[in-house]
Amino acid sequence: MSVNNEVLARSTELAPKTLGSHTVAFSHYNNFSAQLPVEAKTGKLVEGGIKEQAQQCFKNLKAVVESIDHVLTDVVRLTIFVSDIQDLDAVNLVQTEFFPTYAPARTVMAVASLPMGAKVQMDAIISNGEGTIPNAPQAGDLIKLTNNTYDAPVSALSTQTVAFSHYNNVTAQLPIDPKTGRLAIGGVKEQAIQCLKNIKAVLESIDVPLDDVVKMNVYLPNLADLDAVNEVYKTFLPDSGIARAVNYLPARTVVPVAALEMGALVQMEATVSHGDGTPPQAIEDRHGLIIEHSNTEKAPKCDYSSQTVAFSHYNHISGQLPVDATSGELVAGGVKEQAQKAFDHIQAIIESVDHVMADIVKINVYMTDLNDMAAVEEVFSAIFVETKPALRFVGVSELPKGASVQIDATVGNAEGTPPVVK
Repeated sequence: MSVNNEVLARSTELAPKTLGSHTVAFSHYNNFSAQLPVEAKTGKLVEGGIKEQAQQCFKNLKAVVESIDHVLTDVVRLTIFVSDIQDLDAVNLVQTEFFPTYAPARTVMAVASLPMGAKVQMDAIISNGEGTIPNAPQAGDLIKLTNNTYDAPVSALSTQTVAFSHYNNVTAQLPIDPKTGRLAIGGVKEQAIQCLKNIKAVLESIDVPLDDVVKMNVYLPNLADLDAVNEVYKTFLPDSGIARAVNYLPARTVVPVAALEMGALVQMEATVSHGDGTPPQAIEDRHGLIIEHSNTEKAPKCDYSSQTVAFSHYNHISGQLPVDATSGELVAGGVKEQAQKAFDHIQAIIESVDHVMADIVKINVYMTDLNDMAAVEEVFSAIFVETKPALRFVGVSELPKGASVQIDATVGNAEGTPPVVK
């Protein structure tokens, strides 16, 4: 019998068919494919407006959750994409129908387009207390810990941080001053500072340093603002002398969006290591886990992120553009060639840390034209022939270098990170 966690991909007929698996579990987390407001029986968008579409998305998420003997309150992070930021009020009302008492960590944004012309799309990460060691449940009694602090913006629709096992999931932070409830005064630079201050405040409220962030997603309505955001970013990360000594930077993906709540110019989302674990994990099993970051010459390097950051049983891969690793120039060809190049980079990064593509549990694809999805799906299907990761497609208005596609990944890390021993 294997003593290691294994990738566990599952799908259900009660949710719409998708190219990826509906849910891919590894260790103590389940990673979901994005759910569109599509009826499982017809494969078509549900009739009606934003309210009906939001209800269908939640119904589909619930169907997948229940198909693996879990419940909606096991959701630790909920991500909502809308095509019109004005539709969020309606989506929020529907969310309270499905989460009447508990609010997970949450990320919300408007994007340029969604598959099938949908008005809304959702995906989720849920806890998986039983783990994925074959025939050996790990710890079905692990406790989910939620926390809020008034030193960061508080919302009735989300919990600032939701911890389960060895990870904290932080609600995406807008540049809101927690004292006033309004956007920070100034431009994108001041707003970026406020986002990072809010993340730091949330983490300090649970005695976690900023350098425990393993993955950061930066959402920008205007990609031209990235230089200003990067200028601020490097003043916060690395945060400690130890991290600066090894130039530790989290994995990172920059996502251009159509709009953010309150007309914000930037939003940031953090996934954070949680070495203390959650009860009843024994102290000797949880302290001293090490964050491992790595870069390889075979994939493009970035001054603001590590290509891969591993902690405990997960690796987090930075967003990969279809550029030559040496020259930084966009690869020749169309969307298919660009998707192949982005996947090639992901493969090079994964193999540089002695893993394989079959270890991937989640793929996020950002495209400037969703009409080209078939080309990316062709590449995806050729790479993932047997076990298929959870999958998400999002339409964006632009990408750096004029690229048509950007891809990031979450990867299972069966060996864990020191001092975990196989």
